[in-house]
Amino acid sequence: MQEQTNYPALNQPIDELALTEIKGAILAKLRLAIGKDATVATRRDWYKAATLALRDRIVHHWLTAEKQSYDAGAKRVYYLSLEFLIGRLFTDALNNMGLLPVFAAALGDLGVDLSELRKCEPDAALGNGGLGRLAACFMESMATLAIPATGYGIRYDFGLFRQIMNHGWQQEYPDEWLAFGNPWEFQRPEVVYNVHFGGHVEHVDDRGRDLATWHPAETVEAMAYDTPIVGWRGQHVNALRLWSAHAPDPLQLDVFNSGDYVSASAEQARAEAICKFLYPNDESAAGRELRLRQEYFFVSASLQDLVKRQLASDGGLRSLAQKAAVQLNDTHPSLAVTELMRILVDLHNFRWDEAWKITVATLSYTNHTLLPEALETWPVELFERLLPRHLEIIYRINVAHLALAEERFPGDIEYRASVSLIDERSGRRVRMGQLAFVGSHRINGVSAMHSDLMKETVFHDLHHLYPSRITNKTNGITFRRWLMLANPRLTALLRETCGEAVLDDFSLLERLETHSSDLEFQKRFRDVKHHNKLALARLIGERNSIKVDPSALFDVQIKRIHEYKRQLLNILETIALYHAMKDEPQRDWVPRVKIFAGKAAASYRYAKLIIKLISDVAEIVNNDASLGGKLKVVFLADYNVSLAEVIIPAADLSEQISTAGMEASGTGNMKLALNGALTIGTLDGANIEIRDNVGEENIAIFGLEAGDVMVRRKQGLDASDAISNSPRLERAIRAIESGEFSPGDPARFASIGHALRYLDHYMVSADFDSYYDAQRGIDARWRVPSAWTRASILNVARMAWFSSDRTIREYAEDIWHVPVHSTVSPQLGVQREAKG
Repeated sequence: MQEQTNYPALNQPIDELALTEIKGAILAKLRLAIGKDATVATRRDWYKAATLALRDRIVHHWLTAEKQSYDAGAKRVYYLSLEFLIGRLFTDALNNMGLLPVFAAALGDLGVDLSELRKCEPDAALGNGGLGRLAACFMESMATLAIPATGYGIRYDFGLFRQIMNHGWQQEYPDEWLAFGNPWEFQRPEVVYNVHFGGHVEHVDDRGRDLATWHPAETVEAMAYDTPIVGWRGQHVNALRLWSAHAPDPLQLDVFNSGDYVSASAEQARAEAICKFLYPNDESAAGRELRLRQEYFFVSASLQDLVKRQLASDGGLRSLAQKAAVQLNDTHPSLAVTELMRILVDLHNFRWDEAWKITVATLSYTNHTLLPEALETWPVELFERLLPRHLEIIYRINVAHLALAEERFPGDIEYRASVSLIDERSGRRVRMGQLAFVGSHRINGVSAMHSDLMKETVFHDLHHLYPSRITNKTNGITFRRWLMLANPRLTALLRETCGEAVLDDFSLLERLETHSSDLEFQKRFRDVKHHNKLALARLIGERNSIKVDPSALFDVQIKRIHEYKRQLLNILETIALYHAMKDEPQRDWVPRVKIFAGKAAASYRYAKLIIKLISDVAEIVNNDASLGGKLKVVFLADYNVSLAEVIIPAADLSEQISTAGMEASGTGNMKLALNGALTIGTLDGANIEIRDNVGEENIAIFGLEAGDVMVRRKQGLDASDAISNSPRLERAIRAIESGEFSPGDPARFASIGHALRYLDHYMVSADFDSYYDAQRGIDARWRVPSAWTRASILNVARMAWFSSDRTIREYAEDIWHVPVHSTVSPQLGVQREAKG
């Protein structure tokens, strides 16, 4: 591959002309945009000035890319997602533009430290976990591959929540990420769409054709905010367009003047509630209604926007599927099926059959879960009240859909009930996953195993009706963020070892394999890891006031707290290890630091109790002097992208221990392996493909497989046999039940003990012994540094296939049918042969 020149080679001198220009641009922004002189500017002022100077350079590429794609009549991708966990953009954009060294030098000359400045940027509170981070990686890869694309979502005022730990309990507070403004975004007050709710539908017979007119009871305005997303080397930029909700009449002046100040702004408050929080608590009827309003709000605004673009650039909607590919990221945007039909039929006078063909050809749907409860359903009554026209459209789609089911499987009433868009068995509910499936031409899973299980479980019956629709697109991650930016020291070593071209072609990481047994290279590799562990140890000390040994094994589980992700299994093994250390203090135990991070949904009480258990165990273990510091337990609060960027490069062991058959893919597993962590995990999600790529000897697999889990559940959830056959498990559960870790409230964790014994749905007790043994195998590996380091190097060397560039190429070729114009990462399209 021809070397690119705009990304500085190692130790390349800074261009003095560029340095002078950038210093001048930053100072100009400080004075003219911020209104401050350098002598009085705060660190936040400097951050905003530097961001605006960088944004100016990005905008030129952005506008050029937009003009070129529209002039060429290029097909565009529209990516609809309720989450975009983009993290901090400043250093990410600097890295992709190849401007990190020169900006660091320019700011240094002005007396400002770039590493300190970047801390002024808050993580954008636009997502929660893997779903939102995947969307962010995909947006960056689409820009890198020069695919014209727009991401659509909601501009949340306070995101999910800020997690604060109070005596070990999770407490939720608003995440005020917009408190000081957002220098990245462009407000578009001229881009506003009306989104309607409630009311009634009027039908008129026009010479045998039914014409529907929706008379809504409420209207909310959606205003656009655009954020540029920069691709690698800065040659292509796409937009993330987020919607903010407002009332058409923000203040009823007559009511205000009458003295009723609260009621005067009630409509505005009701409208703004739509974009206050991600995933509002749905325990109440009001919360459930707000969630549905939220989903329809962003879907309607987004489709109105892309239809307007289509009409402006092409002049007709009959060619929509040839000019637009709409990707639904999970079930949240499923209403796109009914909204696009409403727009085509009601507003643009298309006949139903033609509109349906256009809709199905335009939409595609990514499923992210095998959990039935996550495949959203909404009460018909709520739909009828909030979106009456859309419910009518669903009914009509369902009539044709069930007619096809009857034609294929005549007389099978149970089958028709199973595939129906309306669940008649559970109080009449609209099945959003079914709607997305029926209304899309392609439905993809996110790992090979997940896609197979979709056919066998949640979409088994629909797959038989539409056998060509399900396909697999294994997730990926952007290496620019999770290697280059998060781990610059390892990146420098890779550039030196694999060549500068590795920045553009990650398949060149395989060149590391020839160095994996080289003792001198191993030492340099370990030095990088140790440096990263020192940084994490400092952060743990600052945040948690816990002193940890950087030479200990850093054992990391960082993800959303959920029963199927099995943080409970991890802490249960920690308790058993603690008991073993206490019983045999003379034994040469491998020092470990158990690191947890993740948020539990505000209404998920059991998950919050697991967090409390982790915190209580940490309190006892960390203060037990008899251990000599050989076991530490750390829970890092308020997990986000920036925290992940510190933890992941420092991890030695990656915990990917979900109940087999329940994790769709996972991407944390990929990030950790790319940074040299060995994986301990079940055969679930993308763990299987990681094993196939890195080799069975370089990963630790344990536990029941998906088929075994299904068999066990059918036999019952009582785990008494597993517990009676495992004295260490019995002792650990008894410790939880008896209050060993909660002496002030011995019954605090009684419900956890009961579930472990009699309701082992997630196979924690069933998998415990296998997991414990696998962990002791990890201890044995750790005691041989050269073998551990070799396996760590091979993990890095064999991860190229997990780049999101590869994933997006597959979407582009197989689902969206759009060309890829970039030469970056040309060798990532084929999975490696499984390593034995």
